[in-house]
Amino acid sequence: MRNIENIARLYSELQQKICQILEITDGRGVFGKKAWRKEIGGGVACVMENGAIIEKGAVNFSFVKGKFTDKMEGLLNEKAGEYSATGISSILHPFNPWVPIIHMNVRYFALDNGISWFGGGIDLTPHIVDTAEAASFHQSLKKICDGFNPRFYPDFKKRADDYYFLPHRNETRGIGGIFFDRLKPDGQNNFETLFGFTVALARAYPEIYSQFMKKNSSKPFSEQEKKWQNLRRGRYVEFNLIHDRGTKFGLESNGNTESIFVSLPPNATWEYNFQPAPGGFGEDTIRLLKKNIDWVRFHKRAKTLY
Repeated sequence: MRNIENIARLYSELQQKICQILEITDGRGVFGKKAWRKEIGGGVACVMENGAIIEKGAVNFSFVKGKFTDKMEGLLNEKAGEYSATGISSILHPFNPWVPIIHMNVRYFALDNGISWFGGGIDLTPHIVDTAEAASFHQSLKKICDGFNPRFYPDFKKRADDYYFLPHRNETRGIGGIFFDRLKPDGQNNFETLFGFTVALARAYPEIYSQFMKKNSSKPFSEQEKKWQNLRRGRYVEFNLIHDRGTKFGLESNGNTESIFVSLPPNATWEYNFQPAPGGFGEDTIRLLKKNIDWVRFHKRAKTLY
């Protein structure tokens, strides 16, 4: 399975399976499929707009090869002549502010100098944080990680806290999840284990999100909660345009521009020096956008933390 063509084929099949599950749960929306091709390779962008639950979502697959440029060397701190990369990247923006934003990415990157690695992760960005839901989400990720290596969850959870962070706001993008990069075979994890781990994450992704869709998509919401959703989407845009490595590398590698920016929400708002009402859901959410929260157990002891 070390052949990157085989990995790309399986990732492509997983892309279609993810779309099928999400379409069934949404009940109305359909992922339109558009293949794209450039000199570096190609892929398929699957985009849903105006579903019953998903306002805008994408599940993208790509398989590209090309010259490893000087700028790529700077971004990745590696020396090589050419690179190959394949992966799935997905993001879902719901209508209802009680349904969270979710992102998932799995990828394999190989250089012609013999160095290769896996990367990816899943993270959740609730517009309004529910600690029980946050705990359930993290428990699901921990269960997947523990099936491969007990160190994966604590290590990758910390990396997610550090990566999905807006330093200029001193807040995390959401409640985190897991994030990993430069995951290479070693004495504890062989190639098949690491590849299997990325496959398990991709397979679990639509099942995890379907739970949030079913639970919260019919929940009533106010104009105030909708305004808050658009403000939180604004924070999401800030991260993707300023810090997201995938966005930077995609543009540098001359990837498909529309696929790269499809991660942005359909609507977002910025309001100068906005402060949420004291004691409301907005203030509670901001208080919880912090690193190093043990979400698996947090909701059981939340009252002791305030």
